[in-house]
Amino acid sequence: MHELLFDFISKYITLNEDEKEAIKSLDIFRVVKKGTVLLKEGEVSREGYFVLKGCLRTYYVIGGEEKNTGFYTEMEGITPQCVRTNEPSEYYVSSMEDSIISVSTPEMEVEVFEKFPRFESLCRILSEELLAKEQLNFDIFRTQSPEQRYLSLTKNRPDLIQRIPQRHLASYLGITPESLSRLRARIQKKE
Repeated sequence: MHELLFDFISKYITLNEDEKEAIKSLDIFRVVKKGTVLLKEGEVSREGYFVLKGCLRTYYVIGGEEKNTGFYTEMEGITPQCVRTNEPSEYYVSSMEDSIISVSTPEMEVEVFEKFPRFESLCRILSEELLAKEQLNFDIFRTQSPEQRYLSLTKNRPDLIQRIPQRHLASYLGITPESLSRLRARIQKKE
């Protein structure tokens, strides 16, 4: 598990042995089964998640129906808003697959940043990348039709098309599973 994280970090900075040992000593890794709810609406959590293997999703429950808002796969992270605000979460976070994740808290981050300041700049870079990606996803959702959103998803995140059940993809795209089936059939006819 450590090596997966170290390989990812090495794309940004080179870790020395002290830094690797510090990460190992944190006991941050968790194995979660498919369907595990990590955060429920109304709960306050201090945990952020980074996916080493598997898939997490965020969703709201509105009128008894789940509305998916994000999927996080290998080498992607999510810090629920409640971690920073200390207010109850408005959404859920759960595992779509058996997953290996790292879990951190703001207190843990402060401790690590004090000992190893380079981690703070690494986290800033990763946060900026995530923010830019989330902004693009938001813009796509607001400006494109469901078909354009689906085509964008197939281009930018083809892994999700194979990994995520159709009902969850449809919810994420803002359409019904039946509409997604028709949309896919229409696209196939064009090809």
